[in-house]
Amino acid sequence: MVKERLVAEISGAPVTIDVKRVTRAKRMTLRIPPGDANPVVTIPIRASLRNVEPFLRQQRNWLAARLAERSPAAPFADGAEVPLRGTIRRIVWQPGRRGTVAEGEADGAPALLVSGQEAHIARRVSDFMRRAARADLDVAVAEFAAMVGRRPTAIRIKDTRAQWGSCTPGGVLSFSWRLVLAPPFVLRYVAAHEVAHLIELNHSADFWALNARLDPNHESARHWLKTHGRTLHAVGGERTELAA
Repeated sequence: MVKERLVAEISGAPVTIDVKRVTRAKRMTLRIPPGDANPVVTIPIRASLRNVEPFLRQQRNWLAARLAERSPAAPFADGAEVPLRGTIRRIVWQPGRRGTVAEGEADGAPALLVSGQEAHIARRVSDFMRRAARADLDVAVAEFAAMVGRRPTAIRIKDTRAQWGSCTPGGVLSFSWRLVLAPPFVLRYVAAHEVAHLIELNHSADFWALNARLDPNHESARHWLKTHGRTLHAVGGERTELAA
């Protein structure tokens, strides 16, 4: 399916806007997805694109301010500094080293030591991050699942943009691999949150009471994600010359 798109001039630069038609939408709304994804304008299913352009002109100052808040992309490359479990590590390419990616030190500072060809650094570091996320989440989920006496039917690791975690009615838990970039108490919070949904598939008072019992630090973790979560979506991204 071909996406509808518009190009708007924001702060003197072209910005690509994705258009999303929604059957139940009664008005136009504009949002900025996490990471470097294009801004999205949601419109009623039968609305004309001619009506979108005036709306975008009205929102250009808001859009410019939100785009300016985005963190620049931080590709996985030799010399790049990336977070892992809340600690900044420099990616150091060591072509003669055996193995793929290992945690270690370089010049007395925490590092990710990457072997192989330079062209494979990004893929190797990305795979390493996903494995690390899986390992940490498997441990956290098992701990909290034992506390509630309910096991998930599956755990899936994804690169989600809208949610850090989710739980289906069938008990499948999904998590963003980017949680492993954050301090461990943040990953544990999301794991506890989704395990709590195995019992309470809602956000009722009973759910929040269970969430607090599983993770007494949940408020601090929610605040951390609200403050710093967007920066995690820039990690491993490719730099671009476009504004969006």
